[in-house]
Amino acid sequence: MTIALRVAGPGDLDALTAIMATAFRNDPVWGEYSYPGSRERLDTAAAVWRVYLAALIRHGWSFISAGGESAAVWVPPGERELTDEQERALEALLHELLGDAQAAIVFDAFERLDAAHPHHEPHHHLSLFGTHEDHRGRGIGMALLDACLERVDAAGSPAYLESTNPANEGRYMSRGFEPFGRVELAGGPVVTTMWRPARASA
Repeated sequence: MTIALRVAGPGDLDALTAIMATAFRNDPVWGEYSYPGSRERLDTAAAVWRVYLAALIRHGWSFISAGGESAAVWVPPGERELTDEQERALEALLHELLGDAQAAIVFDAFERLDAAHPHHEPHHHLSLFGTHEDHRGRGIGMALLDACLERVDAAGSPAYLESTNPANEGRYMSRGFEPFGRVELAGGPVVTTMWRPARASA
């Protein structure tokens, strides 16, 4: 399956937020563990996703399918996900929305994932990848991922991701990712980090 995609910009922020909020509604990490009540109410998680996505758009590596069904948000080699200012804004929002105790849980997850991030080789980091729940099961998400990996391969770059849902690991492995490490979250699930070596572009 081939798919039309484009680089997402600020005008796509509503669509990107809706994609990620619904895609991660039942995620073991970014669902109830981080945002209690998100299965019934998406507004809290969506508010956080919106700020995060708005920050990542600056890299020019956020891709959305032509119909707005799926999105993949990458961080290119040598770049940070968030600037110091963006991190402070996100932290303030989490405290406002979740309260101090729950915000601390979310930031602890961020910190553990950041500590596990590999630094042995420059790479493209797939920070967020999801398909809107209204469009799952049609192959759109994996077709989008394939199109993104073509661009990564053309850059001669390895790729890295954090799989927060074990159900997705087989899909990633079918695209050349292999388990790299494990990140245990406090009182919560285990995240599998995955690495895809650089390969020659076809």
